[in-house]
Amino acid sequence: MLAVVCEAFGGPDVLRVREMPDPAPPGAGEIQVRLEARGVQMVDVLMLAGTYQTRPEPPFIPGGEAAGTVVALGPDVTAFAVGDKVICRPRPGSFCTLANCSVEGSDLIPAGFSVEEAAVFKSAYHTAYHALLQKGRLQPGEWVLIHGAAGGIGIAAIQIAKLFGGRVIATAGTEAKRAACLEEGADHVIDYTKGFRDEVKALTGGKGVDIVYDPIGSTVFDESMRCLNWGARLLILGFLGGGPALAKTNHLLIKGAEAIGVRLGGVQDFQPELAAANIKALMKLAGEGKLRPRISHRFPLVEAEKALMAVINREVIGKAVLVG
Repeated sequence: MLAVVCEAFGGPDVLRVREMPDPAPPGAGEIQVRLEARGVQMVDVLMLAGTYQTRPEPPFIPGGEAAGTVVALGPDVTAFAVGDKVICRPRPGSFCTLANCSVEGSDLIPAGFSVEEAAVFKSAYHTAYHALLQKGRLQPGEWVLIHGAAGGIGIAAIQIAKLFGGRVIATAGTEAKRAACLEEGADHVIDYTKGFRDEVKALTGGKGVDIVYDPIGSTVFDESMRCLNWGARLLILGFLGGGPALAKTNHLLIKGAEAIGVRLGGVQDFQPELAAANIKALMKLAGEGKLRPRISHRFPLVEAEKALMAVINREVIGKAVLVG
């Protein structure tokens, strides 16, 4: 099989394209999948650098999400058939052409989805679904401020917030990204690089927002603290803006607000039944045509380095995918 391998910790330039032995036949509870598309995420960048919470030692195959065709079944597998098109989470990684995947981590591709859309669906949409509906307790009519709104989990958050009755204010740093947010259903867009507090307050009649969805952190978090309505929930998803911020507890006290950490891996590890129920609900919504990923960049597998650089340089709107 063909694989893209991280041979040392560093930037995307540490990747090498290699011919490797095919994986062994799938074991109990496994399927073997001919991978046709793979999602590319900031998580992959962090894993290459050795700074992510999960830290495989080089050499390893990066990538955490993919889709393709089932080519072999483990001895006890009845949930899938050879030829099925599936979304899967290959181990050790997805930047390759053939992989064994667990049955419990695999799903049939929703009706109407391309294999590329399927490859970038689960992680982003599960994050947004869990954050907004379970951690954020979104109610119809509430105002939702979504930062990093043109990214993979940002586009997913816009779609899910609107689907469940939220009023969305999206922030993004370029005209093209703000236009994409409007196309995906955002009610309002703001150029966050020029500040956003005053505009958020004006849009919400001076009250502020009920939910902040924040994968940025740093100064964006600080300004978001000044945009909160009474009883607001500030969802902390990451620190793409340069690092964690310090929550000012006096602001939380005055607003009766909550700062809530959101980590999808924690749900999968500690609440597997909830995670499974979430995926079932998301697959149903996707099959009904109510959710669909936005893909701005497609690269062949052998150009994984270029794909990761596009992510690092914030060129991607929605998701990037490796094909072939």
